[in-house]
Amino acid sequence: MESILKKIEELALTHDKVSPDLIKEKNVKLGLRNYDGTGVVVGITTKGRVLGYKLNDNAQKVPVDGKLYYCGYDVESIVEEVSLRNSFGFDEVVYLLLTGELPTVDDLASFTETLAKRRALSKQERSVIMEEVQNDNQMYGLHSVISHLGRCDSNPDSIDIKDVSRQCLNLIAKFPTIVAYNYNVTRFRKGEDLKMVRPRNDLSAAENFLYMLKGEVPDKNEAQLFDIALILHAEHGGGNNSTFTVRAVSSSGANTYMAIAAGIASLSGHLHGGANESVMKMMKDLKKYVKDWEDEKAIRAYLTDVLEGRAHDRSGKIYGLGHAVYTLSDPRAIMLMEYAREYAKQKGALDEYRLYEKVDAIASELLTTRKSVPIKANVDFYSGFIYKLMGIPQELFTPIFAMARVAGWSAHRLEQIVQGKIMRPAYIVASDREKEYRKLMDRQM
Repeated sequence: MESILKKIEELALTHDKVSPDLIKEKNVKLGLRNYDGTGVVVGITTKGRVLGYKLNDNAQKVPVDGKLYYCGYDVESIVEEVSLRNSFGFDEVVYLLLTGELPTVDDLASFTETLAKRRALSKQERSVIMEEVQNDNQMYGLHSVISHLGRCDSNPDSIDIKDVSRQCLNLIAKFPTIVAYNYNVTRFRKGEDLKMVRPRNDLSAAENFLYMLKGEVPDKNEAQLFDIALILHAEHGGGNNSTFTVRAVSSSGANTYMAIAAGIASLSGHLHGGANESVMKMMKDLKKYVKDWEDEKAIRAYLTDVLEGRAHDRSGKIYGLGHAVYTLSDPRAIMLMEYAREYAKQKGALDEYRLYEKVDAIASELLTTRKSVPIKANVDFYSGFIYKLMGIPQELFTPIFAMARVAGWSAHRLEQIVQGKIMRPAYIVASDREKEYRKLMDRQM
Protein backbone atom coordinates (compact mmCIF):
# COMPACT_ATOMS: atom_id res chain seq x y z
CA MET A 1 0.00 0.00 0.00
CA GLU A 2 2.71 2.49 1.03
CA SER A 3 4.86 1.60 -1.98
CA ILE A 4 1.96 2.25 -4.36
CA LEU A 5 1.24 5.61 -2.73
CA LYS A 6 4.92 6.51 -2.97
CA LYS A 7 4.96 5.57 -6.65
CA ILE A 8 1.88 7.71 -7.37
CA GLU A 9 3.56 10.63 -5.60
CA GLU A 10 6.84 10.23 -7.50
CA LEU A 11 5.20 9.80 -10.91
CA ALA A 12 2.87 12.75 -10.35
CA LEU A 13 5.86 14.95 -9.59
CA THR A 14 7.62 13.57 -12.68
CA HIS A 15 4.85 13.77 -15.27
CA ASP A 16 2.57 16.58 -14.08
CA LYS A 17 5.08 19.41 -14.12
CA VAL A 18 4.99 21.71 -17.13
CA SER A 19 8.07 23.62 -18.22
CA PRO A 20 7.92 27.43 -18.28
CA ASP A 21 9.24 27.32 -21.86
CA LEU A 22 6.27 25.22 -23.01
CA ILE A 23 3.83 27.55 -21.25
CA LYS A 24 5.36 30.51 -23.05
CA GLU A 25 5.55 28.70 -26.40
CA LYS A 26 1.87 27.71 -26.28
CA ASN A 27 0.82 31.12 -24.91
CA VAL A 28 -1.05 29.44 -22.06
CA LYS A 29 -2.55 31.69 -19.38
CA LEU A 30 -1.98 29.60 -16.25
CA GLY A 31 -4.32 30.56 -13.43
CA LEU A 32 -6.34 32.48 -16.04
CA ARG A 33 -3.79 35.27 -15.69
CA ASN A 34 -2.14 37.30 -18.41
CA TYR A 35 1.63 37.74 -18.27
CA ASP A 36 1.26 41.16 -16.62
CA GLY A 37 -0.84 39.67 -13.82
CA THR A 38 -4.19 40.94 -15.08
CA GLY A 39 -7.02 38.44 -15.28
CA VAL A 40 -8.08 36.76 -18.50
CA VAL A 41 -11.53 38.10 -19.41
CA VAL A 42 -13.99 35.18 -19.44
CA GLY A 43 -17.33 36.87 -18.83
CA ILE A 44 -19.41 39.95 -18.21
CA THR A 45 -21.05 40.83 -14.90
CA THR A 46 -23.19 43.65 -13.59
CA LYS A 47 -22.51 42.79 -9.94
CA GLY A 48 -19.11 43.74 -8.57
CA ARG A 49 -16.32 45.84 -10.05
CA VAL A 50 -12.83 45.72 -8.57
CA LEU A 51 -10.56 48.58 -9.66
CA GLY A 52 -6.88 48.40 -8.72
CA TYR A 53 -5.07 49.67 -11.78
CA LYS A 54 -5.58 51.31 -15.15
CA LEU A 55 -4.04 50.45 -18.50
CA ASN A 56 -2.11 53.19 -20.30
CA ASP A 57 -1.89 53.69 -24.06
CA ASN A 58 0.72 50.93 -24.24
CA ALA A 59 -1.59 48.50 -22.38
CA GLN A 60 0.69 48.62 -19.32
CA LYS A 61 -0.66 48.50 -15.77
CA VAL A 62 -0.67 51.82 -13.93
CA PRO A 63 -1.30 51.54 -10.15
CA VAL A 64 -4.23 53.54 -8.77
CA ASP A 65 -6.03 53.79 -5.44
CA GLY A 66 -8.36 50.83 -5.10
CA LYS A 67 -12.10 51.12 -5.59
CA LEU A 68 -14.86 48.56 -5.12
CA TYR A 69 -18.30 48.97 -6.67
CA TYR A 70 -21.49 46.99 -6.10
CA CYS A 71 -23.74 47.26 -9.16
CA GLY A 72 -22.08 50.59 -9.98
CA TYR A 73 -22.26 52.05 -6.45
CA ASP A 74 -19.02 52.83 -4.59
CA VAL A 75 -18.93 50.62 -1.49
CA GLU A 76 -17.28 53.42 0.46
CA SER A 77 -20.37 55.57 -0.16
CA ILE A 78 -22.66 52.73 0.90
CA VAL A 79 -20.79 52.21 4.18
CA GLU A 80 -20.67 55.95 4.83
CA GLU A 81 -24.44 56.31 4.32
CA VAL A 82 -25.22 53.29 6.52
CA SER A 83 -23.02 54.76 9.27
CA LEU A 84 -24.68 58.17 9.02
CA ARG A 85 -28.10 56.52 9.31
CA ASN A 86 -26.84 54.68 12.41
CA SER A 87 -28.43 51.54 10.98
CA PHE A 88 -27.59 48.13 9.54
CA GLY A 89 -26.87 47.88 5.82
CA PHE A 90 -26.21 44.25 4.94
CA ASP A 91 -29.82 43.56 3.88
CA GLU A 92 -29.74 46.61 1.62
CA VAL A 93 -26.52 45.37 -0.01
CA VAL A 94 -28.01 41.89 -0.51
CA TYR A 95 -31.05 43.44 -2.22
CA LEU A 96 -28.78 45.56 -4.42
CA LEU A 97 -26.66 42.59 -5.48
CA LEU A 98 -29.64 40.37 -6.25
CA THR A 99 -31.67 42.98 -8.14
CA GLY A 100 -29.11 45.47 -9.42
CA GLU A 101 -31.08 48.34 -7.90
CA LEU A 102 -31.15 50.16 -4.56
CA PRO A 103 -34.31 49.41 -2.56
CA THR A 104 -36.88 52.02 -1.63
CA VAL A 105 -37.87 52.34 2.03
CA ASP A 106 -40.83 50.02 1.43
CA ASP A 107 -38.74 47.58 -0.62
CA LEU A 108 -36.12 47.34 2.12
CA ALA A 109 -38.70 46.88 4.88
CA SER A 110 -40.38 44.07 2.94
CA PHE A 111 -37.06 42.45 2.03
CA THR A 112 -35.76 42.59 5.61
CA GLU A 113 -39.00 41.02 6.84
CA THR A 114 -38.68 38.27 4.22
CA LEU A 115 -35.13 37.43 5.33
CA ALA A 116 -36.10 37.54 9.01
CA LYS A 117 -38.89 35.01 8.48
CA ARG A 118 -36.49 32.62 6.72
CA ARG A 119 -33.65 32.82 9.26
CA ALA A 120 -34.80 30.09 11.65
CA LEU A 121 -34.02 26.47 10.81
CA SER A 122 -36.73 23.82 10.62
CA LYS A 123 -36.49 20.69 12.75
CA GLN A 124 -35.29 18.78 9.70
CA GLU A 125 -32.63 21.41 8.96
CA ARG A 126 -31.43 21.41 12.58
CA SER A 127 -31.16 17.63 12.47
CA VAL A 128 -28.74 17.93 9.53
CA ILE A 129 -26.35 19.85 11.82
CA MET A 130 -26.87 17.55 14.81
CA GLU A 131 -26.31 14.39 12.76
CA GLU A 132 -23.09 15.53 11.08
CA VAL A 133 -19.97 13.49 11.69
CA GLN A 134 -17.93 15.15 14.42
CA ASN A 135 -15.22 17.39 13.00
CA ASP A 136 -13.71 20.53 14.46
CA ASN A 137 -13.14 22.11 11.04
CA GLN A 138 -15.98 24.59 10.69
CA MET A 139 -15.67 24.84 6.90
CA TYR A 140 -16.07 21.05 6.60
CA GLY A 141 -19.23 21.32 8.64
CA LEU A 142 -20.59 24.29 6.70
CA HIS A 143 -19.92 22.60 3.36
CA SER A 144 -21.60 19.40 4.50
CA VAL A 145 -24.66 21.14 5.93
CA ILE A 146 -25.26 23.31 2.84
CA SER A 147 -24.94 20.37 0.45
CA HIS A 148 -27.37 18.36 2.60
CA LEU A 149 -29.98 21.14 2.82
CA GLY A 150 -31.12 20.16 -0.66
CA ARG A 151 -32.80 17.19 1.03
CA CYS A 152 -35.04 19.67 2.86
CA ASP A 153 -36.14 21.38 -0.37
CA SER A 154 -39.23 20.10 -2.19
CA ASN A 155 -37.74 21.08 -5.56
CA PRO A 156 -33.96 21.32 -5.10
CA ASP A 157 -32.88 20.76 -8.71
CA SER A 158 -35.02 23.43 -10.34
CA ILE A 159 -33.09 26.11 -12.21
CA ASP A 160 -36.19 28.21 -12.80
CA ILE A 161 -35.30 31.73 -11.66
CA LYS A 162 -38.25 31.80 -9.26
CA ASP A 163 -37.01 28.67 -7.46
CA VAL A 164 -33.36 29.71 -7.55
CA SER A 165 -34.28 33.11 -6.08
CA ARG A 166 -36.21 31.37 -3.29
CA GLN A 167 -33.31 29.03 -2.57
CA CYS A 168 -30.76 31.85 -2.56
CA LEU A 169 -32.85 33.96 -0.18
CA ASN A 170 -33.20 30.97 2.13
CA LEU A 171 -29.46 30.36 2.19
CA ILE A 172 -28.54 34.02 2.68
CA ALA A 173 -31.02 34.23 5.58
CA LYS A 174 -29.98 30.94 7.17
CA PHE A 175 -26.19 31.20 6.87
CA PRO A 176 -25.72 33.13 10.17
CA THR A 177 -27.88 30.55 11.95
CA ILE A 178 -26.05 27.61 10.38
CA VAL A 179 -22.58 29.00 11.17
CA ALA A 180 -23.51 29.77 14.79
CA TYR A 181 -25.30 26.44 15.37
CA ASN A 182 -22.55 24.45 13.72
CA TYR A 183 -19.95 25.98 16.05
CA ASN A 184 -22.11 25.56 19.14
CA VAL A 185 -22.77 21.90 18.32
CA THR A 186 -19.01 21.40 18.01
CA ARG A 187 -18.56 22.87 21.50
CA PHE A 188 -21.40 20.69 22.80
CA ARG A 189 -19.60 17.58 21.55
CA LYS A 190 -16.61 18.70 23.62
CA GLY A 191 -18.69 18.73 26.78
CA GLU A 192 -20.08 22.27 26.88
CA ASP A 193 -23.76 23.16 27.19
CA LEU A 194 -25.69 23.09 23.91
CA LYS A 195 -26.78 26.55 22.73
CA MET A 196 -29.32 26.56 19.91
CA VAL A 197 -30.62 30.10 20.37
CA ARG A 198 -33.52 30.84 18.04
CA PRO A 199 -32.94 33.92 15.83
CA ARG A 200 -35.09 36.96 16.53
CA ASN A 201 -37.08 38.70 13.81
CA ASP A 202 -36.36 42.11 15.33
CA LEU A 203 -32.58 41.74 15.00
CA SER A 204 -30.41 42.30 11.93
CA ALA A 205 -28.25 39.58 10.37
CA ALA A 206 -25.18 40.89 12.23
CA GLU A 207 -27.02 41.16 15.56
CA ASN A 208 -28.58 37.73 15.15
CA PHE A 209 -25.28 36.00 14.43
CA LEU A 210 -23.59 37.46 17.51
CA TYR A 211 -26.73 36.74 19.56
CA MET A 212 -26.92 33.11 18.45
CA LEU A 213 -23.19 32.62 18.91
CA LYS A 214 -22.90 34.11 22.39
CA GLY A 215 -26.43 33.79 23.75
CA GLU A 216 -26.96 37.48 24.47
CA VAL A 217 -27.97 40.49 22.38
CA PRO A 218 -24.78 42.32 21.35
CA ASP A 219 -23.89 45.94 21.91
CA LYS A 220 -25.29 47.93 18.98
CA ASN A 221 -21.95 49.57 18.10
CA GLU A 222 -20.27 46.19 17.98
CA ALA A 223 -23.05 44.72 15.85
CA GLN A 224 -22.90 47.68 13.46
CA LEU A 225 -19.17 47.18 12.99
CA PHE A 226 -19.78 43.49 12.27
CA ASP A 227 -22.48 44.55 9.79
CA ILE A 228 -19.93 46.73 7.99
CA ALA A 229 -17.53 43.79 7.84
CA LEU A 230 -20.29 41.72 6.22
CA ILE A 231 -20.94 44.48 3.68
CA LEU A 232 -17.25 44.69 2.76
CA HIS A 233 -17.01 40.92 2.23
CA ALA A 234 -20.32 40.47 0.36
CA GLU A 235 -19.02 40.70 -3.20
CA HIS A 236 -15.77 41.10 -5.11
CA GLY A 237 -16.45 40.63 -8.81
CA GLY A 238 -16.76 37.48 -10.87
CA GLY A 239 -13.08 36.57 -11.07
CA ASN A 240 -12.25 35.65 -7.48
CA ASN A 241 -11.84 31.90 -7.11
CA SER A 242 -14.98 31.07 -5.13
CA THR A 243 -17.34 33.24 -7.18
CA PHE A 244 -15.87 31.93 -10.43
CA THR A 245 -16.35 28.41 -9.05
CA VAL A 246 -20.01 29.11 -8.25
CA ARG A 247 -20.50 30.48 -11.76
CA ALA A 248 -18.73 27.52 -13.40
CA VAL A 249 -20.75 24.97 -11.43
CA SER A 250 -23.97 26.92 -12.00
CA SER A 251 -23.29 26.96 -15.75
CA SER A 252 -23.51 23.15 -15.81
CA GLY A 253 -27.10 23.20 -14.55
CA ALA A 254 -26.15 22.04 -11.04
CA ASN A 255 -28.58 22.97 -8.29
CA THR A 256 -28.21 25.90 -5.91
CA TYR A 257 -27.01 23.82 -2.96
CA MET A 258 -24.26 22.14 -4.95
CA ALA A 259 -23.15 25.44 -6.49
CA ILE A 260 -22.95 27.25 -3.14
CA ALA A 261 -21.23 24.23 -1.56
CA ALA A 262 -18.65 24.45 -4.36
CA GLY A 263 -18.06 28.10 -3.44
CA ILE A 264 -17.52 27.08 0.19
CA ALA A 265 -15.04 24.41 -0.92
CA SER A 266 -13.11 27.01 -2.90
CA LEU A 267 -13.11 29.46 0.00
CA SER A 268 -11.70 26.78 2.31
CA GLY A 269 -8.45 26.81 0.33
CA HIS A 270 -5.66 28.70 2.07
CA LEU A 271 -4.88 30.72 -1.07
CA HIS A 272 -8.39 32.25 -1.02
CA GLY A 273 -10.17 32.18 2.34
CA GLY A 274 -8.50 31.89 5.72
CA ALA A 275 -5.97 34.67 5.18
CA ASN A 276 -7.15 36.60 8.25
CA GLU A 277 -6.56 33.47 10.33
CA SER A 278 -3.03 33.34 8.92
CA VAL A 279 -2.54 36.99 9.92
CA MET A 280 -3.60 36.20 13.48
CA LYS A 281 -1.18 33.26 13.68
CA MET A 282 1.64 35.41 12.32
CA MET A 283 0.93 38.20 14.81
CA LYS A 284 0.83 35.70 17.67
CA ASP A 285 4.23 34.40 16.60
CA LEU A 286 5.60 37.94 16.27
CA LYS A 287 4.61 38.71 19.86
CA LYS A 288 6.81 35.84 21.07
CA TYR A 289 9.88 37.58 19.67
CA VAL A 290 8.94 41.24 19.88
CA LYS A 291 8.29 41.98 23.54
CA ASP A 292 8.35 45.76 23.15
CA TRP A 293 5.59 46.61 20.66
CA GLU A 294 7.09 50.07 20.17
CA ASP A 295 10.42 48.62 18.99
CA GLU A 296 10.25 49.14 15.23
CA LYS A 297 13.77 47.75 14.78
CA ALA A 298 12.72 44.43 16.33
CA ILE A 299 9.53 44.35 14.24
CA ARG A 300 11.54 44.97 11.08
CA ALA A 301 14.00 42.22 11.99
CA TYR A 302 11.19 39.73 12.57
CA LEU A 303 9.41 40.58 9.31
CA THR A 304 12.70 40.33 7.42
CA ASP A 305 13.19 36.86 8.89
CA VAL A 306 9.67 35.94 7.78
CA LEU A 307 10.44 37.05 4.22
CA GLU A 308 13.69 35.09 4.27
CA GLY A 309 11.85 31.96 5.39
CA ARG A 310 13.56 31.91 8.78
CA ALA A 311 10.56 32.77 10.95
CA HIS A 312 6.94 31.81 11.55
CA ASP A 313 5.81 29.08 9.10
CA ARG A 314 8.93 29.35 6.88
CA SER A 315 6.73 30.15 3.86
CA GLY A 316 8.44 33.46 3.16
CA LYS A 317 5.03 35.18 3.21
CA ILE A 318 3.83 38.13 5.25
CA TYR A 319 0.11 37.50 5.47
CA GLY A 320 -2.50 40.19 4.97
CA LEU A 321 -0.53 42.23 2.45
CA GLY A 322 -0.79 42.29 -1.33
CA HIS A 323 -3.66 41.58 -3.68
CA ALA A 324 -4.19 40.17 -7.16
CA VAL A 325 -5.97 43.33 -8.37
CA TYR A 326 -5.45 46.17 -5.88
CA THR A 327 -2.13 48.02 -6.07
CA LEU A 328 -1.90 51.30 -4.15
CA SER A 329 -4.63 50.39 -1.68
CA ASP A 330 -7.45 48.00 -0.84
CA PRO A 331 -10.46 50.22 -0.04
CA ARG A 332 -11.88 47.59 2.31
CA ALA A 333 -8.65 47.54 4.33
CA ILE A 334 -8.59 51.33 4.61
CA MET A 335 -12.15 51.39 5.94
CA LEU A 336 -11.58 48.51 8.36
CA MET A 337 -8.34 50.09 9.59
CA GLU A 338 -10.22 53.25 10.58
CA TYR A 339 -13.00 51.31 12.28
CA ALA A 340 -10.46 49.05 14.00
CA ARG A 341 -8.73 52.08 15.53
CA GLU A 342 -11.94 53.39 17.10
CA TYR A 343 -13.04 49.95 18.22
CA ALA A 344 -9.64 49.25 19.79
CA LYS A 345 -10.01 52.46 21.81
CA GLN A 346 -13.37 51.24 23.13
CA LYS A 347 -11.95 47.82 24.00
CA GLY A 348 -8.74 49.12 25.61
CA ALA A 349 -6.61 47.52 22.90
CA LEU A 350 -5.07 50.61 21.32
CA ASP A 351 -1.51 49.37 21.96
CA GLU A 352 -2.20 46.20 20.01
CA TYR A 353 -3.83 48.18 17.22
CA ARG A 354 -0.71 50.36 16.97
CA LEU A 355 1.36 47.18 16.66
CA TYR A 356 -0.78 46.20 13.67
CA GLU A 357 -0.24 49.66 12.19
CA LYS A 358 3.52 49.32 12.56
CA VAL A 359 3.56 45.85 11.01
CA ASP A 360 1.39 47.14 8.17
CA ALA A 361 3.74 50.07 7.44
CA ILE A 362 7.03 48.18 7.81
CA ALA A 363 5.87 45.10 5.89
CA SER A 364 4.54 47.29 3.09
CA GLU A 365 7.90 49.06 2.84
CA LEU A 366 9.87 45.78 2.82
CA LEU A 367 7.65 44.12 0.21
CA THR A 368 7.45 47.17 -2.04
CA THR A 369 11.25 47.46 -2.02
CA ARG A 370 11.70 43.77 -2.84
CA LYS A 371 9.09 43.52 -5.56
CA SER A 372 9.45 47.04 -7.01
CA VAL A 373 5.65 47.40 -7.08
CA PRO A 374 3.32 48.78 -4.39
CA ILE A 375 2.29 46.14 -1.83
CA LYS A 376 -0.33 47.29 0.67
CA ALA A 377 -2.52 45.77 3.38
CA ASN A 378 -5.60 43.91 2.17
CA VAL A 379 -8.96 43.35 3.86
CA ASP A 380 -7.67 40.33 5.79
CA PHE A 381 -5.04 42.28 7.72
CA TYR A 382 -7.47 44.10 10.02
CA SER A 383 -10.62 41.95 9.85
CA GLY A 384 -9.23 39.20 12.08
CA PHE A 385 -8.13 41.75 14.67
CA ILE A 386 -11.66 43.18 14.78
CA TYR A 387 -13.23 39.73 15.12
CA LYS A 388 -10.79 38.87 17.90
CA LEU A 389 -11.80 41.98 19.86
CA MET A 390 -15.43 40.89 19.45
CA GLY A 391 -14.60 37.56 21.07
CA ILE A 392 -15.30 35.59 17.89
CA PRO A 393 -13.34 32.30 17.76
CA GLN A 394 -10.62 32.21 15.12
CA GLU A 395 -12.01 29.05 13.50
CA LEU A 396 -15.12 31.04 12.52
CA PHE A 397 -13.27 33.71 10.54
CA THR A 398 -13.56 31.88 7.20
CA PRO A 399 -17.19 30.74 7.76
CA ILE A 400 -18.01 34.41 8.44
CA PHE A 401 -16.41 35.26 5.10
CA ALA A 402 -18.76 32.70 3.50
CA MET A 403 -21.70 34.10 5.48
CA ALA A 404 -21.14 37.47 3.80
CA ARG A 405 -20.04 36.23 0.38
CA VAL A 406 -23.08 33.97 -0.09
CA ALA A 407 -24.84 37.19 -1.12
CA GLY A 408 -22.40 37.70 -3.98
CA TRP A 409 -22.38 34.00 -4.87
CA SER A 410 -26.17 34.05 -5.10
CA ALA A 411 -26.19 37.16 -7.28
CA HIS A 412 -23.64 35.63 -9.64
CA ARG A 413 -25.51 32.32 -9.75
CA LEU A 414 -28.68 34.10 -10.86
CA GLU A 415 -26.73 36.09 -13.43
CA GLN A 416 -25.01 32.98 -14.78
CA ILE A 417 -28.31 31.12 -15.18
CA VAL A 418 -29.84 34.07 -17.02
CA GLN A 419 -26.80 34.24 -19.33
CA GLY A 420 -27.17 30.50 -19.83
CA LYS A 421 -23.95 29.17 -21.33
CA ILE A 422 -21.91 26.31 -19.90
CA MET A 423 -18.25 27.10 -19.26
CA ARG A 424 -15.97 24.90 -21.34
CA PRO A 425 -12.39 26.22 -21.56
CA ALA A 426 -9.66 24.42 -23.48
CA TYR A 427 -6.49 22.70 -22.29
CA ILE A 428 -3.45 22.11 -24.47
CA VAL A 429 -1.88 18.66 -24.18
CA ALA A 430 1.71 18.87 -22.96
CA SER A 431 2.89 16.43 -25.64
CA ASP A 432 1.14 15.28 -28.81
CA ARG A 433 3.48 12.30 -29.18
CA GLU A 434 1.46 9.09 -29.54
CA LYS A 435 2.54 6.08 -27.50
CA GLU A 436 2.16 2.45 -28.46
CA TYR A 437 -0.02 0.50 -26.02
CA ARG A 438 1.86 -2.52 -24.65
CA LYS A 439 0.32 -5.68 -23.31
CA LEU A 440 0.40 -6.03 -19.54
CA MET A 441 2.88 -8.92 -19.54
CA ASP A 442 5.29 -7.00 -21.79
CA ARG A 443 5.71 -4.04 -19.44
CA GLN A 444 8.88 -3.61 -17.39
CA MET A 445 8.73 -3.36 -13.61
